[in-house]
Amino acid sequence: MKFSTWDINLKVRLFGEALLDISFWTVFPFLTLYFSDEIGRQLTSLLLIISQFLAVITALLGGYFADVYGRKRMMSISVVGEGIGFLIFAIGALPFIQSPYLSFFGFTIASIFMAFYQPASQAMIADVVKPEHRSHVYSVFYMMINIAVVIGPIIGAVVFHDFTVETLLAITFFDIVLLFLLQKFGHETAPLALNPELRKEQANKNLGTVLLEQVKNYQLIFKDKIFFLYILAGIIISQSFMQLDLLFPLFIKEEIGTSQFLGMTLSGEELFGIIVSINGFCVAALTVFMTRWMTRYNEKYVFMNSSFLYGIAIMLFALSTGALSAIFAIILFSFAELMTVGIQQILFRNWHRKINERCIFRQPVFAIRSVRLLHH
Repeated sequence: MKFSTWDINLKVRLFGEALLDISFWTVFPFLTLYFSDEIGRQLTSLLLIISQFLAVITALLGGYFADVYGRKRMMSISVVGEGIGFLIFAIGALPFIQSPYLSFFGFTIASIFMAFYQPASQAMIADVVKPEHRSHVYSVFYMMINIAVVIGPIIGAVVFHDFTVETLLAITFFDIVLLFLLQKFGHETAPLALNPELRKEQANKNLGTVLLEQVKNYQLIFKDKIFFLYILAGIIISQSFMQLDLLFPLFIKEEIGTSQFLGMTLSGEELFGIIVSINGFCVAALTVFMTRWMTRYNEKYVFMNSSFLYGIAIMLFALSTGALSAIFAIILFSFAELMTVGIQQILFRNWHRKINERCIFRQPVFAIRSVRLLHH
């Protein structure tokens, strides 16, 4: 599928989201270090857990809102909320205010609204792209995110510590740019939102009815034992993956500290930025190759070996004493991640087809998929 044949929604989103993702990844990997310095490690860990838990709950409801109120509308609301959240974050970081709790409140708001974006984004692709081309479009957006993961941390390692407020304001600015693109060039694609009668019927339901419907939808999904175990295992393995964002920066700063690499002296923050960028580069450069390679093998053993390598990589991180060993660990970590990327795409595509055959709402699958993508 050529880029010239893409729906205008996808073209403007790819450009706007690229700018926003690069600016976001300039900040995100360094938040743990920032808040740990301001309010302490233990409180930072607790607040981050609460913040991301709220974001996960939001993502699970995001599919419903995207169906009822429309993809474009929910994406626009998400972008506005994210921009406001990072603006509050920036205000709290101003030198004459210096309120880390206000900053964290802003980050939590941004996280919640960001979680609304993914289900609508995934569903919009399904609306405007034929099934045989969806995996290609998903892979382009996935590659774009990982290019941002390469570029963002490198920039952040240089600018975030000294230009925190300016960097946060840049995210707010790119939120405005994406909002403009969505409003100017985007169009609604949700079948339910385009039908006034069905939309009115859904919108008139009270919150209790909506939540009950969502519970029933998820009950039907989780009756599939294999899919349920897959989601459960995915949540468990994601706990190790999330350490890349939450625990590793503190570990590198406090345990490895200043180190030498290729004749350069790197601070803990700079080394962490390089490590995150290497992870993003590996994913962006090797996704297609690894997908073709891994689809030759039994899915069960691919997932098992991926989990095993995740564990080995985490152990190597714990034993790292310098830049070289930490970089080797992240390369192994990235390899474990890439083993399952293509298989996950196939699994969700097949499950989405099965759900359509059963006439169940699509949003639970997009919501679950978004929970798994929330931190990447």
